[in-house]
Amino acid sequence: MMFRRLALIGTGLIGGSLALALRERGEVGEVVGYARRLETRLAAERHGLIDRPVDSIAAAVDGADLVFLATPVKAMDVVFDELADCLPADALVTDGGSVKGAVVERARARLSPGQLARFIPGHPIAGRERSGPGAATAELYRGQRVILTPIEVNRDEDVARIEAMWQAVGAQVEQLGVAHHDHVLAATSHLPHAAAFAMVSALARLAERYEVFRYAAGGFRDFTRIASSDPVMWRDICLDNRDEILVMLDHYRHELDGLRGMLDAGDGGRIEQYFSEAKAVRDALYPAAQIDRQPRNLARNLAGDQINGSDGQ
Repeated sequence: MMFRRLALIGTGLIGGSLALALRERGEVGEVVGYARRLETRLAAERHGLIDRPVDSIAAAVDGADLVFLATPVKAMDVVFDELADCLPADALVTDGGSVKGAVVERARARLSPGQLARFIPGHPIAGRERSGPGAATAELYRGQRVILTPIEVNRDEDVARIEAMWQAVGAQVEQLGVAHHDHVLAATSHLPHAAAFAMVSALARLAERYEVFRYAAGGFRDFTRIASSDPVMWRDICLDNRDEILVMLDHYRHELDGLRGMLDAGDGGRIEQYFSEAKAVRDALYPAAQIDRQPRNLARNLAGDQINGSDGQ
């Protein structure tokens, strides 16, 4: 058994799925859960994600040797403030936030040096269309990537322990620097979400919007699916990774301007070449046979991130 007691701060999809997976594999003893809303805590207990709900972070981490933070990134200001006063001396802490720079900054500002050393930032790239305790599944992380972004004060053995935890639930673990993580995720996750929200918003402002949405085909549904994600969570992600997202938005706008120029010129040859090059890249990344075998899993992760990832909504 890897951990005697797991404290979940956030008891929905991301945290609950980790708890279920660790329990199924015999890698955790007791699971204690805290969420801001009482109904979320009770639902987590009812669905078997936690052994007992508690009404404070201090009560959750008491006696824990692993603390998993599965709240929205903005909420971690409060979480780290409270952890600074109650974190057990031997407990490891990791998180599931999709922006790492902002999380690390909040941890540095609020935790003691010793506590900071035991915080290993992480980001599981997994999710479902549904969120909350009822959406949790022990299979959520199987075959999915988890990115760890260790900081300079982390001990190698502590990072290895968190890595082994994720591997135990079937995840493929990789490491990136904090800043590089945020740069890459701005391109693969944050930009696609922003683009999907913008696409729906743009069409909703058309005078003929009712006909547009009535006759929307599968391509529209696939492209805009992630615009059903939690707006509050994605507002916070966009603000916390603003600089990197702005760079990616400018890059994307440059590509759109180029395509507009080809259309304006009626240059079918260039348009076909442009589309063919993009198709070749996409097909190389996701071969047709792979898509046929796992259509739902691949569609869910094309944007490279969880859809409703944090558990504190």
